[in-house]
Amino acid sequence: MQKTYNIEIEETLQKVVKIKANSLDEAIDIAKERYRNEEYILDENDYKGAEFSEYRDEVIRRKNKNERER
Repeated sequence: MQKTYNIEIEETLQKVVKIKANSLDEAIDIAKERYRNEEYILDENDYKGAEFSEYRDEVIRRKNKNERER
């Protein structure tokens, strides 16, 4: 008997930008601000891959997302 599975597909886009700053932390802050202001737009040309996994609870997903943003 077949079961139904919730499969999550997560794509990874990546772009490297050059930023002049006084420190790494400042450069990251500048990059985040520019990204929020849509100065950096990632598209299909920035595609790096995809991961497939069983969909997990939203609480776990938020925790993992927060860890990746650090």
